[in-house]
Amino acid sequence: QVQLTESGGSSVHAGDGLRLSCVANGRLIDRFARAWFRQAPGKERELVAVVTWDNRQKYYPDSVKGRFTLSTNNPANTIYLQMNNLKPEDTAVYYCAARQGRDSSLSTLSDTTRYEHWGQGTQVTVSS
Repeated sequence: QVQLTESGGSSVHAGDGLRLSCVANGRLIDRFARAWFRQAPGKERELVAVVTWDNRQKYYPDSVKGRFTLSTNNPANTIYLQMNNLKPEDTAVYYCAARQGRDSSLSTLSDTTRYEHWGQGTQVTVSS
Protein backbone atom coordinates (compact mmCIF):
# COMPACT_ATOMS: atom_id res chain seq x y z
CA GLN A 1 0.00 0.00 0.00
CA VAL A 2 1.19 3.50 -0.84
CA GLN A 3 0.42 6.53 1.30
CA LEU A 4 1.02 9.94 -0.26
CA THR A 5 1.35 13.07 1.82
CA GLU A 6 1.53 16.55 0.32
CA SER A 7 2.88 19.66 1.99
CA GLY A 8 3.87 23.18 1.08
CA GLY A 9 0.53 24.76 0.28
CA SER A 10 0.10 28.36 1.33
CA SER A 11 -1.51 31.71 0.60
CA VAL A 12 0.67 33.86 -1.65
CA HIS A 13 0.45 36.88 -3.92
CA ALA A 14 0.37 36.87 -7.69
CA GLY A 15 3.88 36.57 -9.08
CA ASP A 16 5.18 34.63 -6.10
CA GLY A 17 6.61 31.13 -6.23
CA LEU A 18 5.88 28.06 -4.13
CA ARG A 19 7.17 24.52 -3.93
CA LEU A 20 4.92 21.60 -3.07
CA SER A 21 6.27 18.29 -1.83
CA CYS A 22 4.75 14.83 -1.83
CA VAL A 23 6.30 12.02 0.18
CA ALA A 24 5.36 8.41 -0.45
CA ASN A 25 5.42 5.83 2.30
CA GLY A 26 4.82 2.13 2.17
CA ARG A 27 6.39 1.35 -1.19
CA LEU A 28 8.88 2.84 -3.61
CA ILE A 29 7.13 4.73 -6.39
CA ASP A 30 10.10 5.50 -8.63
CA ARG A 31 8.68 3.15 -11.29
CA PHE A 32 5.17 4.57 -11.05
CA ALA A 33 3.77 7.40 -13.12
CA ARG A 34 3.69 10.32 -10.67
CA ALA A 35 1.54 13.36 -11.11
CA TRP A 36 0.19 16.56 -9.68
CA PHE A 37 -3.46 17.46 -10.15
CA ARG A 38 -5.44 20.40 -8.89
CA GLN A 39 -9.08 21.11 -8.22
CA ALA A 40 -10.59 24.55 -7.91
CA PRO A 41 -14.02 25.08 -6.34
CA GLY A 42 -16.77 24.01 -8.70
CA LYS A 43 -14.34 22.60 -11.24
CA GLU A 44 -13.12 19.15 -12.16
CA ARG A 45 -9.78 17.89 -11.02
CA GLU A 46 -7.19 18.57 -13.72
CA LEU A 47 -3.68 17.40 -14.44
CA VAL A 48 -0.93 20.00 -14.05
CA ALA A 49 2.21 17.88 -14.27
CA VAL A 50 3.16 14.25 -14.73
CA VAL A 51 6.27 12.14 -15.18
CA THR A 52 6.02 8.75 -16.84
CA TRP A 53 6.86 5.50 -15.05
CA ASP A 54 10.24 5.26 -16.81
CA ASN A 55 11.11 8.90 -16.06
CA ARG A 56 11.54 9.59 -19.78
CA GLN A 57 8.75 12.09 -20.32
CA LYS A 58 7.09 14.91 -18.50
CA TYR A 59 3.92 16.65 -19.56
CA TYR A 60 2.47 20.01 -18.59
CA PRO A 61 -0.72 21.60 -19.92
CA ASP A 62 -0.45 24.97 -21.59
CA SER A 63 -1.95 26.69 -18.57
CA VAL A 64 1.17 25.98 -16.47
CA LYS A 65 3.86 25.24 -19.04
CA GLY A 66 6.94 27.33 -18.42
CA ARG A 67 5.84 28.17 -14.87
CA PHE A 68 5.49 24.77 -13.15
CA THR A 69 8.18 22.11 -12.92
CA LEU A 70 7.80 18.58 -11.59
CA SER A 71 10.92 16.99 -10.15
CA THR A 72 11.64 13.81 -8.28
CA ASN A 73 13.97 12.61 -5.58
CA ASN A 74 13.74 8.89 -6.06
CA PRO A 75 15.88 7.79 -3.11
CA ALA A 76 13.68 9.92 -0.89
CA ASN A 77 10.53 8.65 -2.60
CA THR A 78 9.44 12.25 -3.04
CA ILE A 79 8.09 14.35 -5.86
CA TYR A 80 7.98 18.13 -6.01
CA LEU A 81 6.07 20.78 -7.89
CA GLN A 82 7.89 24.05 -8.24
CA MET A 83 5.40 26.76 -9.14
CA ASN A 84 6.65 30.14 -10.31
CA ASN A 85 4.88 33.33 -11.33
CA LEU A 86 1.68 32.18 -9.67
CA LYS A 87 -1.63 33.61 -10.85
CA PRO A 88 -4.98 33.88 -9.08
CA GLU A 89 -6.34 31.22 -11.43
CA ASP A 90 -3.83 28.77 -9.94
CA THR A 91 -5.83 28.81 -6.72
CA ALA A 92 -6.90 25.23 -5.98
CA VAL A 93 -6.31 22.20 -3.83
CA TYR A 94 -3.28 20.40 -5.22
CA TYR A 95 -3.04 16.62 -5.09
CA CYS A 96 -0.23 14.26 -5.84
CA ALA A 97 -1.06 10.91 -7.37
CA ALA A 98 0.69 7.76 -8.49
CA ARG A 99 -0.29 4.93 -10.77
CA GLN A 100 1.25 1.60 -11.71
CA GLY A 101 1.32 0.36 -15.27
CA ARG A 102 3.29 1.33 -18.34
CA ASP A 103 0.63 3.07 -20.36
CA SER A 104 2.16 6.50 -20.91
CA SER A 105 -0.49 7.89 -23.21
CA LEU A 106 -1.65 11.36 -22.31
CA SER A 107 -5.25 10.21 -22.20
CA THR A 108 -4.40 7.72 -19.48
CA LEU A 109 -2.12 10.03 -17.53
CA SER A 110 -4.76 12.77 -17.56
CA ASP A 111 -7.52 10.48 -16.32
CA THR A 112 -8.01 10.69 -12.54
CA THR A 113 -9.71 7.29 -12.50
CA ARG A 114 -6.50 5.63 -13.68
CA TYR A 115 -4.57 6.54 -10.52
CA GLU A 116 -4.60 4.13 -7.60
CA HIS A 117 -2.93 6.34 -5.03
CA TRP A 118 -3.79 9.86 -3.94
CA GLY A 119 -2.70 12.27 -1.27
CA GLN A 120 -5.10 14.27 0.84
CA GLY A 121 -4.36 17.55 -0.94
CA THR A 122 -2.80 20.87 -0.01
CA GLN A 123 -4.41 24.27 -0.52
CA VAL A 124 -2.77 26.92 -2.66
CA THR A 125 -4.37 30.35 -2.67
CA VAL A 126 -3.08 33.13 -4.91
CA SER A 127 -4.35 36.65 -4.36
CA SER A 128 -4.06 39.44 -6.88
